[in-house]
Amino acid sequence: MLDIQVVRQQGSFRVDAAFRTQNAGITALFGPSGAGKTSVINMVAGLSRPDKGRIVVEDRVLFDSDRGIEQPPEKRSIGYIFQDGRLFPHLTVRGNLTYGMKLTPHRRRYIGLDQAVDLLDIERLLDRRPAKLSGGEKQRVAIGRALLTSPRLLLMDEPLSSLDEARKEEVLPFIAKLPRAFLIPILYVTHSVNEIQRLADTLVLMKAGKSIAAGDIHEMMNRIECQSIIRSDAVTTDAITDWRTCRDTSIS
Repeated sequence: MLDIQVVRQQGSFRVDAAFRTQNAGITALFGPSGAGKTSVINMVAGLSRPDKGRIVVEDRVLFDSDRGIEQPPEKRSIGYIFQDGRLFPHLTVRGNLTYGMKLTPHRRRYIGLDQAVDLLDIERLLDRRPAKLSGGEKQRVAIGRALLTSPRLLLMDEPLSSLDEARKEEVLPFIAKLPRAFLIPILYVTHSVNEIQRLADTLVLMKAGKSIAAGDIHEMMNRIECQSIIRSDAVTTDAITDWRTCRDTSIS
């Protein structure tokens, strides 16, 4: 279960997002560049602090401004996968995979090295260094490294944006397997319609810092009002009615 309610003023830009999910699937934060998607997951990760709000993952309160609760990033048990792999160049794939795992207490580990390697199909890469990997292989290793910290939540910030179409198609099926294989919720940032159609269970639409609608992906993709928002990056006066109708008929 995720319960996210965050407000943060960043200069002249205000982020005001609220949504709730009950399953361990993929929740996609979808919207054009500058919509505030990365700002939201950075607050969830503890990399930036909301001015007010509440962040709950499963049964753990990570942040609550009213109750004065603020867990530091290293105590949140969250894996973060960035646009680029950010692998350690001096370590082999095996060394990258086990780096975070070694910092995770044994009692908290629920994902083993063999599980991650098998799921991501990277056994043949274990002795290579990052310089010898393709872009898609690097991202699969980065996903594996995050998984092996045994997180309660995975954050993915446009993890396919640096890849060409062939490499995206290579990595997408592996991401799709993760929630079911490990019963782990994923917050997935994207502005790709194809990615939300292929991956998302829940969709959160964001515009200009605000979460304007949230709900089951199939219901939202089937509503004409929501489709017009999903397929348009423009914030126009004509879209206001569609925003309101989509928001009012979606679930949170």
